[in-house]
Amino acid sequence: MIHESAIIDSTAVIGKNVTVGPWTIIGADVVVGDDCNIGPHVVLKGPTILGSNNKIYQFSTIGDDTPDLKYNGEPTRLIVGDNNVIREGVTIHRGTVQDNSETVIGSNNLLMAYVHIGHDCVVGDHVIMINNSAIAGHVHVGDWSILSGFSMIHQYVNLGAHCFIGPAAFIYHDVPAYVTVSGNPAEPRTINREGLKRRGFSADDIALINKAYKILYRRGLKLSEAILTIKNLGDQTVISAFVESLEKSNRGIIR
Repeated sequence: MIHESAIIDSTAVIGKNVTVGPWTIIGADVVVGDDCNIGPHVVLKGPTILGSNNKIYQFSTIGDDTPDLKYNGEPTRLIVGDNNVIREGVTIHRGTVQDNSETVIGSNNLLMAYVHIGHDCVVGDHVIMINNSAIAGHVHVGDWSILSGFSMIHQYVNLGAHCFIGPAAFIYHDVPAYVTVSGNPAEPRTINREGLKRRGFSADDIALINKAYKILYRRGLKLSEAILTIKNLGDQTVISAFVESLEKSNRGIIR
């Protein structure tokens, strides 16, 4: 059902079984997938592609231009996957030509009230961003990451899969997969043990991840030495994400 007060551009493509609430604006070059629920007072600007079964709550602005001063009106886009819940007042900006010209949000994510996702970010799947957490431009967020309320992520930072960012934490460096950080500025504390349990990691897997964490953070090794030692642990299946997040870090990991 589309409310009679909603304003939808003639170039927008609306899928099947889509609900659009009152006073919502859907602009040019927006594609809304099937079974989406767009609440009242939402602004969708394009080029933006929404997948299916997304729910967007009131006062969110999705797909607007970035305030980055380098942006000069070039054609860029936002791509959003399926089954995302985008709560009240969330803002997500499109990309810039200085990167890949697109911001990408995966599927099955929960973006709580007043979350901000800046230009050129890449957010994976099953990510939870709690109220007022914000990521600046060019940030990559791995699958199953959790960002606590009021946490702030500096531009170009990479957050590894299954990491946990504590409340009101300021992150200036990359966070390896599986790691819990907190504080201002944030510091590594331990592995995200409880999160891994909830996602079905075995006790042996968690013990191996914890051993890799201690090699990195407790032995005083250089990063290259720590990576080599971790690679010699044996079974690399479960810690491959950990090693990968260390090897691809350009900004330097949090220590």
